Amino acid sequence: MWKDMYKNKLKSIEEVILSLPKKATIITGLASAEAQGLLENLHKYKNHFDKLKVVTCLNMKEYDFFMDKEYENTYENNSWFLSPPTRKAQKIGLNTVDFIPNNLHMAGTDKLMNEREEGNTIVFWGTVTPMHEKTGYLNLGISNVYELDVLENADMVILEVNNKFIWTHGETQVHISQANYIVENSWDIPELPIVEPTETEKVIAQYISELVNDGSTLQIGIGGIPNAVAKLLNHKKDLGIHTEMFTESMIDLFEAGAITNMKKTLWKGKFVCTFALGTKRMYEWLNNNPGVWIMRGRYVNDPYIIAKNDNMVSINTAITVDLSGQVCSESLGNRQYSGTGGQLDTHRGAVMSKNGKGIIALRSTAKNGSISTIIPMLPQGSYVTVPRQDLDFVVTEYGVAHLRGKSFRERVKAMINISHPDFRDDLKKEAKKLGYL
Repeated sequence: MWKDMYKNKLKSIEEVILSLPKKATIITGLASAEAQGLLENLHKYKNHFDKLKVVTCLNMKEYDFFMDKEYENTYENNSWFLSPPTRKAQKIGLNTVDFIPNNLHMAGTDKLMNEREEGNTIVFWGTVTPMHEKTGYLNLGISNVYELDVLENADMVILEVNNKFIWTHGETQVHISQANYIVENSWDIPELPIVEPTETEKVIAQYISELVNDGSTLQIGIGGIPNAVAKLLNHKKDLGIHTEMFTESMIDLFEAGAITNMKKTLWKGKFVCTFALGTKRMYEWLNNNPGVWIMRGRYVNDPYIIAKNDNMVSINTAITVDLSGQVCSESLGNRQYSGTGGQLDTHRGAVMSKNGKGIIALRSTAKNGSISTIIPMLPQGSYVTVPRQDLDFVVTEYGVAHLRGKSFRERVKAMINISHPDFRDDLKKEAKKLGYL
């Protein structure tokens, strides 16, 4: 029965692209779950469309439809989180890429509401595993940040079956009856190499590790600092994971015995995440692993859900922080660099948790030590990722500033104390000039 249904819905990528409305919004999967068959071929059919809005998150590759000026009037790539390909398109002056401000747990529902208000036809084109022939189920694999929410509310559903995709547990099952069309396309899951921490990042990680107690439930971000933190936690006991993104370091901590997930308040015994991005080793470890549950981002990243985990610790990084505690993690001045992602979600959830801690970490300098990342005021037009009233801990290689509950002047002094010594006198002078001290 299900095999026949599958066969009846199976079309070529070209057939399905040509079946799309001439004006529509197409939403595809996040990062390594983006539907490459769609994105690699869309530009070939420019003359078929009036206007297509393609919504992505953390694009992994450069695709012609947004990298070539020829397609500016036909295609528009809206992204919830910019990455090297979309930043490159913006840097060379293309109008094909636009950013969607968001908190990740509301990304899908907010976008659906907006597109409905605009009267646009919504198409979901997502990547899935091959079908389980006895049950008719396919699997969303490594991402369910917004995918299932969009799929359930789209006007048209296209599933791109990749025989190299992995099967995961949680809220990742999709039935063949939910699809309008099936296409088949085989490609390797994109990988994200491990970033080895610098010596400075290792010092920062040491301070952070001292803030993590046995039995804590962790959200760990990505990059050199989080990787360094993970390496220093292998002596801890009964750690748990409730995180936006599953990372390689979590496997290492599990195999070292530091992560057991048995002291978690929610989903005891389970890793809980909403997407995974890493190496082939990590994907193989996640494949059909009943200990890892990939659930909707609307649930996993909801600050009120996160806060139900006692002893929750959120560890994220920033580009710069001002003396009052405003955190900018996503822009260089008014130039969008990445996105809010789940940083504010997880930070707020951790702060609301019983005995929880929200940690923002950053190196004290940038550009080979020539500028301070702790500054009197954010540059004009900078986008605030974590507002000062939410900020809890800030960590650099020069120590820890615990800002929650501190007055403005106390914050200024605490931030100067963890800045690089070469910039402290200038920060004090500027703070006095501004009336902060």
